[in-house]
Amino acid sequence: MTDLVWRKSSRSGSATKCVEVAQASGSIAVRDSKNPEGGQLRVPEKQWGAFLSGLKSDRFRSAE
Repeated sequence: MTDLVWRKSSRSGSATKCVEVAQASGSIAVRDSKNPEGGQLRVPEKQWGAFLSGLKSDRFRSAE
């Protein structure tokens, strides 16, 4: 898995509490930027796309 190209959101700036994502075979890999040698979460590409669409449409915003 060392061949993955990891990237951090441009909105993260210099923050240290970030996640990184990488394109993997048929999925998106997600990891904690503070612990790159730690575990990874793999999400199928279709579900990742649905998640991003939900973020962009504020679907996950709490109703406070």
